[in-house]
Amino acid sequence: MKIAIRLSLPFLIIYSSIVLMGTAYSEENTNGSDQKPDEYPIDTSTVWYVSGPDTVSAYLAVPKGDGKFPALIVIHEWWGLTPWMKSNADSFAKKGYIALAIDLYRGKSTSDPKEAMNYVKNFSKNKAIIDLKSAFSYLSGLSNVDTHKIGSIGWCFGGGYSFQAALNIPQLTLCIVNYGTLSSNEDLIKNIHCPMLCIFGDEDKAIPPDSVKAFDKAAKEVGLNADVEFFPGVGHAFMNPGNMYGYKKETADSAWGDIYDFLDKHLKK
Repeated sequence: MKIAIRLSLPFLIIYSSIVLMGTAYSEENTNGSDQKPDEYPIDTSTVWYVSGPDTVSAYLAVPKGDGKFPALIVIHEWWGLTPWMKSNADSFAKKGYIALAIDLYRGKSTSDPKEAMNYVKNFSKNKAIIDLKSAFSYLSGLSNVDTHKIGSIGWCFGGGYSFQAALNIPQLTLCIVNYGTLSSNEDLIKNIHCPMLCIFGDEDKAIPPDSVKAFDKAAKEVGLNADVEFFPGVGHAFMNPGNMYGYKKETADSAWGDIYDFLDKHLKK
């Protein structure tokens, strides 16, 4: 069984029906994780670097301190590089990770599901893969990055492209997919050489649980280190505080706890 990696029109229609019920993305500087007194102070900036024939921008959040830090490529939902994505990057930096929130849409973002659908329908997967590789190269070239500890994380649309990063960047240290499209093609996932954490809601109508279970089965068949988690009673985009009818704070907090445990295990230890 092979699950398509490109987002299909039925997926987009289903996702639109979900997000039309509430705010598309949050302006709040929150991601569900509680701030602790031992967190790093951080610096943030917009950075520019070459990606294929283009020069692209990204949001960079860096913990202040000496030495080298592990790093993350942070990949946005289909809305684009929104304030919530930037706040996630900030939170990673406060925990000691250099976070590069990339902008696959080249400056475009929206809170309108129809516009977001058009973004995805006209989107170039090949260009995105070039952008992912370029983001990895950019982080690898920073003097304060531990080049042996660079991972990827994304949500929904970005979760699918976090999976693409694992498929296309053999040096990647880890991959986190939050309710993004996977594949159960064993020949394909044999190309992944890093541990994965895959987080889903068991009531997700956009990413059917059966397709995730098919990936889980295929991952076990090929010996891929993939931890697949289903959170009960939640659907798609349950981690985004702007999803007024789908956000579940307690469940999101639990998912964030698992994410940081996974990051600490594979990037800090």
